[in-house]
Amino acid sequence: MTKSELIAHLAGANPHLRQPDVELIVTTIFDEITAALSRGDRVELRGFGAFSTKARDPRTGRNPRTGEAVEVSAKSVPYFKPGKELRERINKPAPAPVRLAARVPA
Repeated sequence: MTKSELIAHLAGANPHLRQPDVELIVTTIFDEITAALSRGDRVELRGFGAFSTKARDPRTGRNPRTGEAVEVSAKSVPYFKPGKELRERINKPAPAPVRLAARVPA
């Protein structure tokens, strides 16, 4: 689902809100998560998961085109750990399909 699809879905599910208002809400939430991560904070949404950053050490990489060794500097990368409720909902077994018996003409 893309950001625009999320906004359209939320606007459809909440007819009392205008689409520009929903777009502002979604953008504000994403901006706040981004700002918190850039400060080094952790963002936890109960039942959904936690966003944090992980430090990556400097390393020697390879240019895939030339095979030449390239130094890659240390950096922080975003990390998401799903919450228990999200994992359970994703891994819930799908219901068995209903099989209809063939109709025999009388």
